[in-house]
Amino acid sequence: MLRLLTLVCAALSAPTAHAEALSGTFPSIDGGTISIEDWRGRPVLVTNTASRCGYTHQYDELQALYDQYRDSGLIVLAVPSQDFRQELATAEEVKDFCEVNFNLDIPMTDITSVRGSNAHPFYIALREQAGFVPRWNFNKVLIGPDGEFVRSWGSGVKPHSPKLVKEIEALLN
Repeated sequence: MLRLLTLVCAALSAPTAHAEALSGTFPSIDGGTISIEDWRGRPVLVTNTASRCGYTHQYDELQALYDQYRDSGLIVLAVPSQDFRQELATAEEVKDFCEVNFNLDIPMTDITSVRGSNAHPFYIALREQAGFVPRWNFNKVLIGPDGEFVRSWGSGVKPHSPKLVKEIEALLN
């Protein structure tokens, strides 16, 4: 019994990797870096994206969601990835594609691995601590203002889905 209590106390007092996941940086598609830590205190919807996917139309909805809730604190981060072999060859091509076709101004990373041994540390931490691994493009992960993993959704869940919006609204200031 004492051993069990010791293990439980150790687990409760250990720092969570969810917060660690949000303390990292991504290379920005605009050059420089994006520090997730800069958004502490705000909910962040992170979506792995691709330019040549059947779900690419969701860029419009991600932008609309950002436009609707940005003044209330929401951040929407797009993470272009070639892990499913549906992304353009360079970050410059991705940026141009998104600006021309979707007029995006949501924050966007450079092309980034989200799966496997080459995954970005953010996604490694999500896998280890929350069991989340993107199964396809346009998987969505909601991170709370405290840096904790809240929930994830698959590609088929649209950004304006009532269940997704309900979770976001619950976290807004």
